[in-house]
Amino acid sequence: MADITPLLADRWSPHAFDKTHVISEDQVQLLLEAARWAPSAMNRQPWSFVVGVRDDDAFARLRPAIEGFSDWALDASAIILGAYQDAGSEPDYALYDLGQSMAHLTVQAEALGLHVRQFATFDRPMAGRAFNIAAPWEPIIMAAVGLPAPAAPATWLRGRRTRPARH
Repeated sequence: MADITPLLADRWSPHAFDKTHVISEDQVQLLLEAARWAPSAMNRQPWSFVVGVRDDDAFARLRPAIEGFSDWALDASAIILGAYQDAGSEPDYALYDLGQSMAHLTVQAEALGLHVRQFATFDRPMAGRAFNIAAPWEPIIMAAVGLPAPAAPATWLRGRRTRPARH
């Protein structure tokens, strides 16, 4: 196996987050800046993010769209909702572009010592209504950001890897 940068080789998505960890405003800004620098078709940058930091208003507004779907994410230090702008043309690369921006954000998180777990199991219409996201914009992905839980609950992690296998 070829050596790749440790930022990618050591990256992993925890199944449980440390509910006491606090993410700083500077860290949030660095994550968003990394996403902003992602390449996009025709330099459209058809993505937008809503960031909720635990205990703030945006996090509270995201919470109902997550509950019952991805409850584990509610322990994260921050939740990021990613939306894309449909260009209405064929082909529309907006979803691909949103994915690239989220990948850049994820690598930046790793550089900061943080971890990201992306998820699509949430109530998309509810999340959109919470922030008045309307066509041509569409909420499509969320990401939990923070540190892994100090001790993962053995009952729901039994049989799952907490770290990727190294070849």
